[in-house]
Amino acid sequence: MGGLVLKLSPKERLLINGAVIENGDRRCRISIVTPDANILRLRDALHPEEAITPVRRICYGAQLILSGDADPENARLPLLRRIEELSQVFTDIDSRSVLAAATAAVIEGNYYKCLKALRSLMPREDRLMAASGR
Repeated sequence: MGGLVLKLSPKERLLINGAVIENGDRRCRISIVTPDANILRLRDALHPEEAITPVRRICYGAQLILSGDADPENARLPLLRRIEELSQVFTDIDSRSVLAAATAAVIEGNYYKCLKALRSLMPREDRLMAASGR
């Protein structure tokens, strides 16, 4: 049996298709066998006040789709445009590869994969922002 296996800490919360699920008092493993389920660990979620940089704003947009708070069809084009805008700043080969993966994920409708790819750019963005004095 394939699928995603999540290992949860006690009291850890996650969002599955818009529903918040909280683990009990012990560690556990959950197998998600539905291939298109939208899943987000709440410990990894960005809060609105944290979405203050370009990469974080795009991540937050993808997160809203995963949480069911944004319609994927209406959000797809704006996400693709914002990712394209990032490609004007992140010009190194590694970043371009990440942006290409994020773009492909949006086109496939896999917003978790997009979010995961873009989150890897956050440390680079932080370094760029620090270097520019922001």
